[in-house]
Amino acid sequence: MMEAGSSNSSGQLSGRVVDTRGKHRIHAELKRLEQEARFLEEELEQLEKMDTASASCKEFLDSVESKPDPLLPETIGPVNATWDQWFEGPPEAKGCGCFIL
Repeated sequence: MMEAGSSNSSGQLSGRVVDTRGKHRIHAELKRLEQEARFLEEELEQLEKMDTASASCKEFLDSVESKPDPLLPETIGPVNATWDQWFEGPPEAKGCGCFIL
């Protein structure tokens, strides 16, 4: 600490120590916390005004299901019947030649 009557950049005058940088940091942190609290209160108010998630999800699902996917071609039945053999089970369980190692 400096003696009484001297002055320096941290704000010491006439024997009393004043830490203005520490006060500034505390004040800035307090302002940040107040701002965060206001933000959270506003977000909570918005959440209270919203519909329940299940109602919103159902509405979204209904709108998505009502429209066909533009990236998928519209087909009725298989385009190539030979491809179905890969997705069906064997006609007889005994006739299956697959072996799992």
